[in-house]
Amino acid sequence: MRYGFQGARAVLLLASLTMLGAAARAQDVPPTENGRYTMTPAEGGFMRLDTRTGAVSLCTATKASVECRLAPDERTALQQEIDRLARENAELKTRVAAAAAPRPSIPLPNKDEMDRALNFAESFMRRMMRIMREETPPDRI
Repeated sequence: MRYGFQGARAVLLLASLTMLGAAARAQDVPPTENGRYTMTPAEGGFMRLDTRTGAVSLCTATKASVECRLAPDERTALQQEIDRLARENAELKTRVAAAAAPRPSIPLPNKDEMDRALNFAESFMRRMMRIMREETPPDRI
């Protein structure tokens, strides 16, 4: 029996959803429980779920026997991505914490320094005003 593109897609979708549910359930199954495998009807056969490991297989019946093929396990790739994002998140949190740390502030000038700066500014402004008054405008020459 051949699967069309839609059938194969449906089987892979079912396998993915089953693996996600199985991963959670596989951890909760007590070792004394009977029935390690659960079977779910699927197009062209059935899905076999190992309740202890979470592995999913697509099983098809042939004339002589039943053949089960392990479905692609995306859990490893997903866990690697989760681990990478967790590391990146931790790194970003430390960078944000370092950036938010109080920086040493520049000390404010004391009264003597302010007076000296204001005297300099006043002297500069008076000299500029004198230069402006003493210079003859070019239109009056």
